[in-house]
Amino acid sequence: MTDMEQIKKRKSDHIEFLNADTGVFVSAAHTFGTDAMLLADFAAPKRKDKACDLGTGCGIIPLLWFRDKLCASVDGVELQEQAFLQFQKSIAYNHAESVLTAYHLDLKEAPEVLPNGAYDLVTMNPPYKAAGAGIKSEAAHAQIARHEIYCTLDDIAKTAFKLLKFGGRFCVCIRPERLSEALAAMEKQRIEPKRLRLVAKNKDCPPWLCLLEGRSGGKRGMTVLPNLFLYEPDGTESEELRRITGAYAETSQKEGE
Repeated sequence: MTDMEQIKKRKSDHIEFLNADTGVFVSAAHTFGTDAMLLADFAAPKRKDKACDLGTGCGIIPLLWFRDKLCASVDGVELQEQAFLQFQKSIAYNHAESVLTAYHLDLKEAPEVLPNGAYDLVTMNPPYKAAGAGIKSEAAHAQIARHEIYCTLDDIAKTAFKLLKFGGRFCVCIRPERLSEALAAMEKQRIEPKRLRLVAKNKDCPPWLCLLEGRSGGKRGMTVLPNLFLYEPDGTESEELRRITGAYAETSQKEGE
């Protein structure tokens, strides 16, 4: 392998540390953003929960929970092979095999492989754009991640309902313009929307993300939580964002010094 090939490999497949002990393998095609960290925090799993993250990508949400010693077990389902392999690599690196399991599956097929009615929590950071909406990303991996090419919100809710225990929770993050679709998809599958939180850059900006929780077989009634603002008026990170990204941000800062 030439020096240039080695450099390209490091850039395309390298480890980022979520704290001093926990690492996640990322690549140019499969990495993670603030939205995944916000969803992991919003879902707030309990230590004894059995959880499943659909469309897990590089496995960032399961790995964040593993770092924080949350969940008795987490199954991550991913369609794209490269992302699945990255997640597997991270599981091995962190010696997390007793807690985390990666599945190379189309999420629509997950109920045929995973135990139905067994999960306390199911999460997903779904494609933000509906099929045919907007300009498609050029790269195939980006199209799958951002557009409803292989699954719809209805598909996601249907799978979540099959996997969840009665009373189990389903948490997603979605763009505001698709909130009504997400609510309808949940209700269609008897997952009652129970918690909603809007995320905005600051107090002067409209929300760009919705964090939504539904409960399988839940009663009517949804709580709308105070907005989550990422930045203060002076541009500094909000106290809540610092709490959510804290260990990762601190580790990243030390690595950059």
